[in-house]
Amino acid sequence: MTMTPFDDAAHKIAEFLLQIKAIKLQPEQPFTWASGWKSPIYCDNRKTLSYPQIRTFIRQQFVNEITAKYARPDVIAGVATGGIAQGALVAQEMGLPFVYVRSEAKKHGLTNMVEGEVEKGQNVVVIEDLISTGGSSIKAIEALREKGCTVKGMVAIFTYGFEEATANFKKINCQTSTLCDYTTLIEVALKHNYITENDLEPLKQWRLSPSTWKQ
Repeated sequence: MTMTPFDDAAHKIAEFLLQIKAIKLQPEQPFTWASGWKSPIYCDNRKTLSYPQIRTFIRQQFVNEITAKYARPDVIAGVATGGIAQGALVAQEMGLPFVYVRSEAKKHGLTNMVEGEVEKGQNVVVIEDLISTGGSSIKAIEALREKGCTVKGMVAIFTYGFEEATANFKKINCQTSTLCDYTTLIEVALKHNYITENDLEPLKQWRLSPSTWKQ
């Protein structure tokens, strides 16, 4: 798969996600999310793992972002399930320990929520594949803090850019960043004819109020 003509990584990632249909845009035939929301967009970033060139590019952008913002943390933590493989790839590249955080505590055995070894006082960077409202990410961050870790921040592949997510992360005082975002994705989708000009308004309206949006 050839690289895109864009110069910056965010646009390249957006094009990759669209090329492999990790993100699909269908304003005329909306998807229904598990929450019941109707949505013109569906995202499954786990598909990137099936494409070595894309997987490697995303891994390296994660490493670049972490190094630039957090230097060298003690531990990388992936959020189940989408952030587990991405986080393990990043930890391997950086030569760091890796843990992952379950969506809820295991109901048998040691009833762990954090799987792997962390110690009180360690600096952790959390890896996610996608930020929507931020709920699962915040649960993971809080679980790590309960272990005595200092969560330096969280990095994800993509965000829808919901105001609710921004407010939620602000409440728990956690810095976040993403390799690509909704605005960049729409720009690339329009440039490469994944959508038309007529699609822009419904896509914009959905992002402003996803819970009440109707096609």
